[in-house]
Amino acid sequence: MSTLKIIHAADLHLDSPFEGLPSGKASVRRGEQRGLLSRLAELALREKADIVLLSGDLLDSDNTYYETGDELIRSLGSMGVPVFIAPGNHDYYSDKSPYARLELPENVHVFTKGQIQCAELPFLGLRVYGAAFTDKRSPALLEGFSAPRQEGIKNLLCIHGEFGVRESIYNPISEAQLAASGIDYAALGHIHKASGLRQAGSTWYAWPGCPEGRGFDETGEKTVNIVELSDDGCTLRTASIASRKYEILDVNVTGSDPLLAIHTQLTDETVRDIYRITLSGEVDSAPDLNRLRRNLEEFFFELQLRDNTRLKQSVWEKAGEDTLRGLFLMKLRAKYERARTDGERSRIEQAARWGLAALDNREEVVRHEDQ
Repeated sequence: MSTLKIIHAADLHLDSPFEGLPSGKASVRRGEQRGLLSRLAELALREKADIVLLSGDLLDSDNTYYETGDELIRSLGSMGVPVFIAPGNHDYYSDKSPYARLELPENVHVFTKGQIQCAELPFLGLRVYGAAFTDKRSPALLEGFSAPRQEGIKNLLCIHGEFGVRESIYNPISEAQLAASGIDYAALGHIHKASGLRQAGSTWYAWPGCPEGRGFDETGEKTVNIVELSDDGCTLRTASIASRKYEILDVNVTGSDPLLAIHTQLTDETVRDIYRITLSGEVDSAPDLNRLRRNLEEFFFELQLRDNTRLKQSVWEKAGEDTLRGLFLMKLRAKYERARTDGERSRIEQAARWGLAALDNREEVVRHEDQ
């Protein structure tokens, strides 16, 4: 075969708990997550792929829902091409794992051993090497490994592991190991940010990252890899199969109405996504986060608001006025000036926000911390 087309995905983490979301929306997200499998199958068919490599953490744990197992069987079988799975640290292989319990289609091969194995596909001119995590940790599986080279045969590797971290407990993988591996293309998993196409010696390799974010540490567009391997080299394209994404938006509200400032920075399509909006800048009084939430939440699947604004110096200057506000600020200003750390000053400043909000008969200011 002159050119081999590979669909390479990893780190789907199906049945994730989505702990940062309300329980109802977390359940919705788990259902939507299963849709990654059918969209992956559609991509394989549309691209006329020759093989699909899934490099670990396809599942978030061994506690999978029935619907997820059913969707695995249906979607992987519908691809109609060989599918290889290398279990990772979240979905490691054991006799109790879903991979052992499910009756997977005949086109699906799961690596089950904690050492490199080889599956031969002579009709494709391929040897596919891989290994499984058999526990939450794994030693360096590629140490000393080298696949034999044979004319007319391409060597692929499907494996989960941490690249470039020598002391990792998650199958540490080095560039030197890949260069000495005798592999033409190594499909890696574990790292959730895509690497793009790389080369070590004559070995091409990549990790696709996660295909869909699950929290605010996985923001922006997420993709899977479409790899074309030939005697002339290797190319990589990406494709999005995600249904939603996470985004963080910082909005400076100095001198402007917070609601208007937010609207001017929003894109046209946010309703499918999960947003964290952080307000910054200097203000006369704390933004009313409850009001902002009521006016904005319909534009998002889920919205978090964080207030990182700072009170203007002019607010403190009102301390000492012969008013309830002045007396309140005078006491806090004295504490603020005696504070020894930024943390103490921040807490005192927040107390001023709450107090001023109460004096202005506004709703209590809510601070949404990191999830």
